[in-house]
Amino acid sequence: MVRSNLREINLGRNSMAKGIIYLMVTVVPGLVKIGKTGLDNFDTRMRALEKNGYANVTGLKKEFAIEVDDYDDKERLIHNIFSKSKIANTELFALDSEIAKSLLASLDGKQIYPKDKNKKEIFKESTEELKLNQSTGFVPDGEYILNRNRKGFGRIEGKATVKDGVFTVLKGSICGNTGKGYIASIRRNANIKNNILQEDIECNNPSSAGWVIIGKSNNGWTEWKDLKGNPIDIYRNQVDEED
Repeated sequence: MVRSNLREINLGRNSMAKGIIYLMVTVVPGLVKIGKTGLDNFDTRMRALEKNGYANVTGLKKEFAIEVDDYDDKERLIHNIFSKSKIANTELFALDSEIAKSLLASLDGKQIYPKDKNKKEIFKESTEELKLNQSTGFVPDGEYILNRNRKGFGRIEGKATVKDGVFTVLKGSICGNTGKGYIASIRRNANIKNNILQEDIECNNPSSAGWVIIGKSNNGWTEWKDLKGNPIDIYRNQVDEED
């Protein structure tokens, strides 16, 4: 499928046309728009979509945009790659925005948005976000803690429960400060005031839960411990007895 689309690109009539391919997130988690627009129309198109929505979906917000050659054909190729996730007769896709962003960031071309990060940084961050969004390894139902001293901050104290495979960091946990540079979305979106988590937050894996508490990249499998002090990595390759 990809090879046939690449062949179609090479034979495209607009092979030298330049334009912008963009990615927008929506108010619906996991639903994104991937579209194209002319070089002189980007800002106008973004304002219209953010104001009016698209295909009865609101809350559109620009996430990434890149100027490329052959933009008609490249957009068609991207739509074909994600065809199984496409909502019929629209440019909407039931797709993790980080997957789409990492693909667009790998294209040759001039990045248009965002302006505060380059393509290499965005690709690296998207790859990290995808790792944090993956559910990997087994953790039995129970209570878990993440307690240690953080240099330059002091004592952090995380509490979590796992039930039916859902790793939930509990409100009241004491969270460390974040540093400069990349901050995982799970931490950016957490409701934390005065370093105290204000509400429970569900995480996809121990490392994303670690981001909430520690405030930086971590190996959650060694950071989180059961109530006996064992790192939860000892359970990682076990299989739920009910499976």
